[in-house]
Amino acid sequence: MCGKKRKQVPHEFVLDALAELSPVTRSMFGCLAIYVEEKIVLILRERQRSRADNGVWIATTVQHHETLRLEFPRMRSIQVLGKATTGWQVLPADAPDFEEAALHACELILAGDLRIGKIPKRRMTARSAPGGTKRSG
Repeated sequence: MCGKKRKQVPHEFVLDALAELSPVTRSMFGCLAIYVEEKIVLILRERQRSRADNGVWIATTVQHHETLRLEFPRMRSIQVLGKATTGWQVLPADAPDFEEAALHACELILAGDLRIGKIPKRRMTARSAPGGTKRSG
């Protein structure tokens, strides 16, 4: 057996629940980001540091917090980001209804709920930055 040992996917049942949308995953901040088409919808986190933020992170905006909190009473801002309120919200893994809440978030994503998901901003590169250089031929 050669090569790196693959990390176990945290909260893998979330990926199973979204399978019909053919989600794409990418490593992000030592966690696993889930994309549906061009939108990032969730991040799955299970880390030793800042354990209070382990669980399912929901990509949303502040304007949707109130209505989402009606559906997810234990949802809160992510503490490790260092701001009182962030667009990102967490369904904490240590909540008694964690799996039920995470599966409900998946149901909302499957239904196309516009409160969940963000199109990431494109990173500026030397080629795309104003005044940047492009190589030719």
